[in-house]
Amino acid sequence: MSLKIRLRRMGRKNQPSYRIVVADSHAARDGNVVALLGHYNPRSKGPQFDVDLDKTRAWLKKGATPSETVASLLKKAGCFQAPAAPEA
Repeated sequence: MSLKIRLRRMGRKNQPSYRIVVADSHAARDGNVVALLGHYNPRSKGPQFDVDLDKTRAWLKKGATPSETVASLLKKAGCFQAPAAPEA
């Protein structure tokens, strides 16, 4: 079973919002999900998204592959950067 981090469409007709989820790559777009990582609203003033970076990094270590759109969102959120070192 290969896992993907991708968008799940929510909202009503012509007003989409999305959830960032971990799902089986063979599952339907809005089908069963393994975990919920955050949300993304492209229609707000300046697209807004919220991602749990710790959960996302954990799933990436487990081998989940992000889609192109999710990868760009995660890059903006700073998920692919090294975590900040604690100051002494």
